[in-house]
Amino acid sequence: MPDSTRITDVSIGSDGIRLGQFMKFAGLLDSGGDVKEAIIDGFVTVNGEVDRRRGRQLQTGDVVTYDGRSVRVRP
Repeated sequence: MPDSTRITDVSIGSDGIRLGQFMKFAGLLDSGGDVKEAIIDGFVTVNGEVDRRRGRQLQTGDVVTYDGRSVRVRP
């Protein structure tokens, strides 16, 4: 799990969001194509574990990390 002092909270306005959508919403990547490649290639972790499912449903408190940046899902 990433160091909690380096995690940015991102409010999604609801209880859940899909991984690919969240990455774009949080500004980790700009395009859906880039998000898809990063996830499929194993460069994205959710709660410290690689997840290759772009459609994975994230919940409040989940931490997504890509390229040294960590963001936490907040309602």
